Amino acid sequence: MSPTFADLGLAEPIVTALESRGITEPFPIQAMSIPDAITGRDVCGKAKTGSGKTFAFGLPVLHQLEKADKQRPHALALVPTRELAVQVHDELSPIAELLDRTVAAIYGGADIEKQISKLQRGVDFIVATPGRLIDLIERKEVSLDDVKHVIVDEADRMADMGFMPQVEWLLRHVPGEHQTLLFSATLDGVVDRLISRYQHEPARFEVESDTTTVDSMQHRFLLVHEMDRPKVVAAIARAAHRTLAFSRTKHGCDRLVKQVNEAGVVAAAIHGDLRQKSRERALKEFTDGEIELLVATDVAARGIHVDDVDVVIHYQPASDHKSYLHRSGRTARAGNSGVAVTLSIWNEELEVKRLQKRLGLEQPIVEMFSNDERLDDLGGWDPFAQ
Repeated sequence: MSPTFADLGLAEPIVTALESRGITEPFPIQAMSIPDAITGRDVCGKAKTGSGKTFAFGLPVLHQLEKADKQRPHALALVPTRELAVQVHDELSPIAELLDRTVAAIYGGADIEKQISKLQRGVDFIVATPGRLIDLIERKEVSLDDVKHVIVDEADRMADMGFMPQVEWLLRHVPGEHQTLLFSATLDGVVDRLISRYQHEPARFEVESDTTTVDSMQHRFLLVHEMDRPKVVAAIARAAHRTLAFSRTKHGCDRLVKQVNEAGVVAAAIHGDLRQKSRERALKEFTDGEIELLVATDVAARGIHVDDVDVVIHYQPASDHKSYLHRSGRTARAGNSGVAVTLSIWNEELEVKRLQKRLGLEQPIVEMFSNDERLDDLGGWDPFAQ
């Protein structure tokens, strides 16, 4: 039987607040890490976005959190993006209010005077992106001298985005004894150095989540022309290391393979009409890097578990958000980055916009032809800057 939040040792007001929102059963990373975290011990957790990390660090910190003086917060969570800062704030703020505690999101691109005003009124727990927080410290609008709880969330993404020097600068500027909680999808390389430098004998927990979330990867939505669509696929596959494309039908798989082969890309199909031996051979050649592009139907793709797929192409838009996530989950595996790209023609735009809304991924559908240089690096350009 799964433990309850009360079993984990959390204070009754927190448990009641969670129950009022229909949250009664902890996620695995929460069940593992909260009992140690509420004692003030350092915790190091390996878990993907979408695995319940926010409550894993937020609840035990709120459980221990004392009221802070103006401009001298007691808890600090460092996050890589403004979107994550807002998300963490929105999840923790309602619970903090019931405990008579305050949470504020501090990030770049927003009105700094409003953020200064909040800090001057007094904030117990700040959730911040590194750059904006350093700016506020240098302006002497906030001090880290009273911080008792530090959280580094999505440490691997911080490293990927080049924020590690700022993160380390901030960690060095938290004086005295304090608790440090670190969560990351990977715990090697730069992240491991962070753990050894800034954590003291942390309790370590790992959750392998098969659940794909939209945050695991980058997303692109392209408006293409029907006759040009196979050439767009060929252009993407030529530039990528390993590409997986989804077609709605078996016949569509075969036709796309023929078209991209003619365009000079080595490709193979996997679908239910092929003999098992042919499917196994195609999958082995794809895994071994002998073919650049594998084209599959949704059903056949369930048996595909290949790391280092850097691009997933939705040759036709996914039928619903679950299908989109299932297909897209073939990239960004094992802590690697990846891109999911949806190709749509003019009469599929409305369908794609509905799908985006369901996924919480509303972004421009960018018109593109097969000779567009942006296809060489799908993750290297901003769809909002078109």
